[in-house]
Amino acid sequence: MSKYETVVGLEVHMQINTKSKVFCECSTQFGLEPNSNTCVICSSQPGAIPILNKKAVEAIVKTGLALNFDINKQCTFARKQYFYPDVAKNYQITQLDMPLCSRGKLTITIDGKEKVINITRIHLEEDAGKLVHEIGSRKLDYSLLDLNRAGIGLMELVTEPELRSPDEAFEFLNELQNIVEYLGTSECSMEEGKMRCDVNVSIRPVGQREFGTRVEIKNMNSISGVRDAIAYEVERQKEVFNSGGKLVQETRLWEAKEGITKSMRSKEGALDYRYFPEPDLVPFDLPDSFIEDLHKQVPELPKARKARFIKDYNLSEYDADYLTSVKMVADYYEEALNASKDKKSSTKLLANWISTELSAKLNASKTCITKSPVSSQNLTKLISLILDGTISGKIAKIVFEEMYEKSSDPQKIIKEKGLTQISDESTIIKICQEAIFENPKAVAEFKSGKERAIGAIVGLVMKKSKGQANPQLVNKILIEKLKD
Repeated sequence: MSKYETVVGLEVHMQINTKSKVFCECSTQFGLEPNSNTCVICSSQPGAIPILNKKAVEAIVKTGLALNFDINKQCTFARKQYFYPDVAKNYQITQLDMPLCSRGKLTITIDGKEKVINITRIHLEEDAGKLVHEIGSRKLDYSLLDLNRAGIGLMELVTEPELRSPDEAFEFLNELQNIVEYLGTSECSMEEGKMRCDVNVSIRPVGQREFGTRVEIKNMNSISGVRDAIAYEVERQKEVFNSGGKLVQETRLWEAKEGITKSMRSKEGALDYRYFPEPDLVPFDLPDSFIEDLHKQVPELPKARKARFIKDYNLSEYDADYLTSVKMVADYYEEALNASKDKKSSTKLLANWISTELSAKLNASKTCITKSPVSSQNLTKLISLILDGTISGKIAKIVFEEMYEKSSDPQKIIKEKGLTQISDESTIIKICQEAIFENPKAVAEFKSGKERAIGAIVGLVMKKSKGQANPQLVNKILIEKLKD
């Protein structure tokens, strides 16, 4: 048993899914030419006045409602002073005393047990710009400033320090990402910087109530990286304590390639930011009707959808968990199921094909399921052809390869390539008799009690039929013939 307890709190920044920035009309589109999405407001020209984006407020309130937050009806903003080169005006518009959402919660599952993590707040703020230190493979001896990201709306979610392990933090972020993607309030793409995480880590002797010295790990851009960074930092802090050293409150960076954290600077406190009310954005109240309308827009969330998949479609917990872990996959599954003429028979087989054959192809080509060459309707057709005996599972895999490569209809592929399953009993009897005659050794072994020897004869039948013989009928006929 460890003599230290890990204490983790998370600060998660998620880019709000709006077409324009939070205080101006500039586009939020990712990947455009540097400084092409800027104006006098987001580039901080003197005298420019911010105008609040209503959609950004809606997104945060909707997220708060899904996470059981209290919604603060009065909306106020503050200036948080920064002296960093990526913040052109040297302050950030944010919320301080009255965030839009207070006191929420999210339930995670660890080792089969549920644990509720309390969340302090979700507030609205604007993003900073981006410093570019290298171009391609060439490192620069100076930095370039891109303001395309400056002024994009963020919702910052801050947890209570209730996470007790790297795995709990990992599960929390996965669950949060999934819920927010279901809501559509953020795309949460960590690769594009649309979800970033600051991690506060400390340790304390088991049984001690007071928190230890907190270290912040800044700007984590992958969920697995968060888990790895916490694991490393906990061990580093233990080594400091065990060697008689003293921890200092600081901000550190995670070096993923090296697998270590490195000191960046001493940690700022709230006083260092010199908050004061934002004079260009007056306080205002959110009407009850505004909140009620957003409450009606909260969709079925992952846990509820998983429970419904198990109940209505008789899926295993594993299958339901896989299908609902990403909204787009769950949507694809239900679209495919709704196109089926025999839903009851299709549910399990359809889930298997999505989680195995389709998933493997999509992962290999790094393709999102919404851009899958195999449409949900065509996958349903393939499943129906398996269920009605038109093709075998083995032939279905050959057909699927063609479907994925050419986005083709399975019925068209089967017709063009002559892949229809042979289910005519007289035809299969003839092929089975040939296979028995040509494989006397396997016949003798089967009759001596080695029942597995039938596999060699089945294989020969399938070879002679080019894989088109109905395997169930082949096995039935062979057993009948061999036991005569």
